[in-house]
Amino acid sequence: MGSRADGPRTSGHVTGKMAVFPWHSRNRNYKAEFASCRLEAVPLEFGDYHPLKPITVTESKTKKVNRKGSTSSTSSSSSSSVVDPLSSVLDGTDPLSMFAATADPAALAAATDSCRKKRDRDDNSVVGLDFEPWANKRGEILARYTTTEKLSINLFMGSEKGKAGTATLAMSEKVRTRLEELDDFEEGSQKELLNLTQQDYVNRIEELNQSLKDAWASDQKVKALKIVIQCSKLLSDTSVIQFYPSKFVLITDILDTFGKLVYERIFSMCMDNRSVLPDHFSPENANDTAKETCLNWFFKIASIRELIPRFYVEASILKCNKFLSKTGISECLPRLTCMIRGIGDPLVSVYARAYLCRVGMEVAPHLKETLNKNFFDFLLTFKQIHGDTVQNQLVVQGVELPSYLPLYPPAMDWIFQCISYHAPEALLTEMMERCKKLGNNALLLNSVMSAFRAEFIATRSMDFIGMIKECDESGFPKHLLFRSLGLNLALADPPESDRLQILNEAWKVITKLKNPQDYINCAEVWVEYTCKHFTKREVNTVLADVIKHMTPDRAFEDSYPQLQLIIKKVIAHFHDFSVLFSVEKFLPFLDMFQKESVRVEVCKCIMDAFIKHQQEPTKDPVILNALLHVCKTMHDSVNALTLEDEKRMLSYLINGFIKMISFGRDFEQQLSFYVESRSMFCNLEPVLVQLIHACVAYCFITIPSLAGIFTRLNLYLHSGQVALANQCLSQADAFFKAAISLIPEVPKMINIDGKMRPSESFLLEFLCNFFSTLLIVPDHPEHGVLFLVRELLNVIQDYTWEDNSDEKIRIYTCVLHLLSAMSQETYLYHIDKVDSNDSLYGGDSKFLAENNKLCETVMAQILEHLKTLAKDEALKRQSSLGLSFFNSILAHGDLRNNKLNQLSVNLWHLAQRHGCADTRTMVKTLEYIKKQSKQPDMTHLTELALRLPLQTRT
Repeated sequence: MGSRADGPRTSGHVTGKMAVFPWHSRNRNYKAEFASCRLEAVPLEFGDYHPLKPITVTESKTKKVNRKGSTSSTSSSSSSSVVDPLSSVLDGTDPLSMFAATADPAALAAATDSCRKKRDRDDNSVVGLDFEPWANKRGEILARYTTTEKLSINLFMGSEKGKAGTATLAMSEKVRTRLEELDDFEEGSQKELLNLTQQDYVNRIEELNQSLKDAWASDQKVKALKIVIQCSKLLSDTSVIQFYPSKFVLITDILDTFGKLVYERIFSMCMDNRSVLPDHFSPENANDTAKETCLNWFFKIASIRELIPRFYVEASILKCNKFLSKTGISECLPRLTCMIRGIGDPLVSVYARAYLCRVGMEVAPHLKETLNKNFFDFLLTFKQIHGDTVQNQLVVQGVELPSYLPLYPPAMDWIFQCISYHAPEALLTEMMERCKKLGNNALLLNSVMSAFRAEFIATRSMDFIGMIKECDESGFPKHLLFRSLGLNLALADPPESDRLQILNEAWKVITKLKNPQDYINCAEVWVEYTCKHFTKREVNTVLADVIKHMTPDRAFEDSYPQLQLIIKKVIAHFHDFSVLFSVEKFLPFLDMFQKESVRVEVCKCIMDAFIKHQQEPTKDPVILNALLHVCKTMHDSVNALTLEDEKRMLSYLINGFIKMISFGRDFEQQLSFYVESRSMFCNLEPVLVQLIHACVAYCFITIPSLAGIFTRLNLYLHSGQVALANQCLSQADAFFKAAISLIPEVPKMINIDGKMRPSESFLLEFLCNFFSTLLIVPDHPEHGVLFLVRELLNVIQDYTWEDNSDEKIRIYTCVLHLLSAMSQETYLYHIDKVDSNDSLYGGDSKFLAENNKLCETVMAQILEHLKTLAKDEALKRQSSLGLSFFNSILAHGDLRNNKLNQLSVNLWHLAQRHGCADTRTMVKTLEYIKKQSKQPDMTHLTELALRLPLQTRT
């Protein structure tokens, strides 16, 4: 449809010997011509009278109007300019630029280098990419474990003695002074910050982390150690127990920073001017200074009296053992594991084990025995969770057991993740057996299912279900265990024979849940399992159950994220949308999304899946009606505040839907769909353009089926105009070419209201409209200049005209008007967003030369025809056509050209030669010429008027 034919063959048809008069179009100033044609404005004095003014106004209304006017006036006079609140940020500086300008280049370089080192270390990590790093869990823990209770921090303020003049002390005295500072730190004054909110607490911990870095950068190593010790002591405080997991994350961040600073400090000592220490070095590569410094750090830490800070600080620099001995790490890990046995609080001890496992996985992941020992030690102390000490502590803090047990999973899950990494399946069997021997083992069972590979869990699904049934409901709810099992089954398939039984056992527990949040958190996981292994019947049952639980009291309003996940999982497994929309409860499920922003996001997910997975065009009424509703929802969300990116995304999705709807040869139904879509999606311009493209294509394939020849011609022209107005240039060209190719088929006679009439006058009317459109049609870059005009001229030349008809010459005269308008620097009219030839060529001399050649060719055809009318019976036609051609040259030609001027004089004489001219018309024409000659740029017409005599009849 959008292709164009080869170049025109105009020159082979209408070029002749008569092209002796060169054509020169006169330059037109359309604005000035319009201005000269306007009626002159005459001022009128109406006084108080105005035809639209009310004739009678009551006195009371007049006063009321005056009051309003007075108020308005007062308001206007009191208004003052208001300073734009946004103008203050436009003074050339912005906060980021100011920050960059004031930043220390050395600090920026150090930060960049630190990032590079971290990246290198990550790339060379000894654990694979399949091991989920601690950093991924950090944010989730901080977001989940929060509190509204007041917190406290103990700040240990050591004295400043001994700090002056340390530069002159001997090395032994420096060591003694630093040890005294540490003693002073542990025995010195304390300051306790009380009644801190959670955010205040976090801010203070972050300040301590920054103070650690600052102290280290200023070579205050003892101060840095003090900060780490006081932070580590905070991990023994469980006064606000719900916040403990988040506190652990914040404090271990400081420990990690300290460990990295110490390691890099010692590492830098191992480098001299000649060599760089390799990444995988041995203790033999470390020099004595580095080893002595390393031992010094371990000795300092060993002098810490309290168990918990001593354990954490030593664990943080565990990696430094690489400088001392090849077996240093393997010897320290068991010792640190045994140290944890001295921590009485089970919650504190399990997080200590989690930190040791984290550090161990970073420095020696191959030492599985230490990891396993941590787990087995934890099992020995597991019963303490239900012991009297813990229960008494919970009573004091007013915390119930179901709120206390969820504090353990972050630590336990990490321990199990470390243990299960690349572990054999036999280890899972062993752990399951150990869990069975413990009572109230739901917490352990949950961590086991969270840590081990999903394939291992899936193959033992029925065994885990049996263990879940035996768990005590009071401490750790069974639905959480089924949720963990469901997460594994979403990743790995259980035995086929067990699948239905697994679903039934799980849903028996899930559907009995009364709390909507507990229910939806669990149901959301098992929806994927249902979609993956069962048919739409089971999926429909699950969706119906979700609607039943979430509709009362509008519980769905608090669970939009989970409901969105359910939708995403359903559409991810049902790529056949005819099946999807035949799920009875799918559309009622969508009705629960009553918050507009959420509903639009859900609709976008559905449309994205449809575009991605729908391979063939469809006319399924179920799909059509459902997706029209979905697209209408997206469209109606557009308002004045909608971002352009969002509009583009919505348009893309709606257009994708429109493209996939096809009714085949049922053009009427297709057009009806386009019309309905046009009315529904009127606020998105790209969608309207897409619909226009579709309608244009519909018109192109529908018009040939119509019977009336002029109906087809006019529809081709109108469709091309619509395509052009919507920047569909290729489609417009196709319509215009189709119209040109149809002209030879126009019969000599056509039926008009039951009567046969000549068709030439109708063809002339059509071509005049066509010429008006061709003025603004831009040339195709791959074809010649004015290729559509040339093709049309070829068709006009080949058309068989009536012998006594002058319509062909009238058409050529109109073509001359068109070509003259095309030679102007700026065209009379344009179409918005379409560059016509005046913009494309910009008055290029080659374009103007081609235009003038066509004009000369057309003039030759007109003059040739005038010669054929020199017979007695045709003299009146000759006179009329001669005067018409004269008027065309007068209006469009540059009569300053001598040859064109002479041609116009000849035509004037020709019109009057045989007394056939209308004298009144000739007189008015001459008067017009004389009037025009008074224009500043038309003085040359004065001489022409003198050469145009009026002949009188005798």
